[in-house]
Amino acid sequence: MQTEPEAPDLLEEITFRDRIATVDEEGKRNWIYPKKPSGNFYRWRTWLSWVLLAFLFFAPFIRVNGEQLLLFNVLERKFVIFGITFWPQDFHLFVLIMIATVVFIFLFTAVYGRIFCGWICPQTIFMEMVFRKIEYLIEGDASRQRALKSQPWNAEKIIKKTVKQGIFFAISFVISNLFLAYIIGTDELLQLVRQPPSSNMGTFIALLLFSGAFYFVFSWFREQVCVLVCPYGRLQSVLLDENSVVISYDHVRGEQRKKYRRDDPREDAGDCVDCHQCVVVCPTGIDIRNGTQLECVNCTACIDACNMVMDKVGYPRGLIRYASYNSIVQGDARILTPRVIGYTAVLTLILGVLIFLFAARADVETTILRAPGTLYQLQEGGKVRNLFTLRVVNKTREALPIQLRLLSHDGDLRIVGNSDVIAEPTGLAETAFFIDLPEEVLSGMKMPVRIGVYSGDRLLEEVETGFMGPAR
Repeated sequence: MQTEPEAPDLLEEITFRDRIATVDEEGKRNWIYPKKPSGNFYRWRTWLSWVLLAFLFFAPFIRVNGEQLLLFNVLERKFVIFGITFWPQDFHLFVLIMIATVVFIFLFTAVYGRIFCGWICPQTIFMEMVFRKIEYLIEGDASRQRALKSQPWNAEKIIKKTVKQGIFFAISFVISNLFLAYIIGTDELLQLVRQPPSSNMGTFIALLLFSGAFYFVFSWFREQVCVLVCPYGRLQSVLLDENSVVISYDHVRGEQRKKYRRDDPREDAGDCVDCHQCVVVCPTGIDIRNGTQLECVNCTACIDACNMVMDKVGYPRGLIRYASYNSIVQGDARILTPRVIGYTAVLTLILGVLIFLFAARADVETTILRAPGTLYQLQEGGKVRNLFTLRVVNKTREALPIQLRLLSHDGDLRIVGNSDVIAEPTGLAETAFFIDLPEEVLSGMKMPVRIGVYSGDRLLEEVETGFMGPAR
């Protein structure tokens, strides 16, 4: 039995799934020249981008109770989030915050699709709102950029390309310094800036390498980061369903497509005039009319372009809009699906645990261990001595004088050297101390003892450790 071959137009319609828009049939890079977008969504995205960029650039220089607003010092294992300091002992809290953030993004994706990528992601903001705008300013819109690339090298082309690439690298260098401020802190960064590169050659080389990486991403790799590298687009396949609100083409209203002519009654056609404006403005080169695709970053450029065309031909706006598949096909705009309820429950549980852990978070974190490599010592009067190390992490904004008291036994506790132990604000104090106990109170080779950590008369924490003595 022979089957009818598929219609040529249907085959042409589905070939977009055979390859991504940024790669041609021969597997070579298809350079994207998106037309400069304009419209309400683009204007709102621009305003939001300026706010987010201002926050990104100024956040390291904002101080909350003497601490940097945001700091991710992986070298010293010290993290500061909105003025709250996290030490290695608080790593579980930091992990929970990261998990809560990821779950929140998943929840948002399940409901509103890839809106994070188009509106908040630093890659999109820098690419579309900084580097792309500079490119439009120097080289012109998409048609002028294509013409400039195809023309032979002359003075105009050399000047424009050199100026553009020079500005791109300068901005990349600034971004590298900015990210360094989030890692080592602004005070340390400003100190490095005042010194010649030869004084910190390793740091300077690392800075140049990161600058080169940013320059490579924004000058050449561009949308490939979103299409090939970032896993978030592929997560859409498991996070989105037919009730997720994404940028959608209303195929019910738009099909069949037909070119617009004023004298054509269009009785047999939909509202799509097949102008391809939604395609030429897309920064990843896709045709949104083919449906939801992993390359779509929800930048809304196609919505603005389509709305402008609809205004010109006198049709209602919203042929391309934020909508779910069910809302287009069935008119069902239901958002609270079982998946959304499940994500919300998990997020609520994590936030509840975080609130409880923050409420129970101690002002100090004390670690007391027997000094490594030491044994007990027999003292005069039938006493046994052990040497311990003390490490106190101060999580408060004030200096804490630290005193130790032996709570579980009658014995002597003496700090080695200077008896004044001060834990600086959001800092740590380290010292060593002796404990002398009468031999007759020892119950074995290792006996638990409790030590109280005080600041003045206030008990900060009780710590249990092991005391070693002779075998009995």
